[in-house]
Amino acid sequence: MSTSRRRYSQEFKDQLCEEVVSQSKTIRSVADAYGIGAETLRNWVKKYKAARGEDEAQTPLSGSERARLAELERENQQLRAEAAFLKKAAAYFAREPR
Repeated sequence: MSTSRRRYSQEFKDQLCEEVVSQSKTIRSVADAYGIGAETLRNWVKKYKAARGEDEAQTPLSGSERARLAELERENQQLRAEAAFLKKAAAYFAREPR
């Protein structure tokens, strides 16, 4: 059983992506309303955002930002270790004396 792929114009794709992005509609509701697959629309929206530079997760970090991020991650790790130590110490001193 061979099914032919439906082709959609770029204007149609952009219109649906605009509904999702600017009108804050869900991908599922827009996809159901127009009779297309939700994953297909999700891929279109991802490409739409990337083409317009709206996807901040894909923006590369500069050298100074990367260094600052590494410094903050080290500091965060140190603070977590100190908090774990203090929890253990508090539990030790909270025990009933024998």
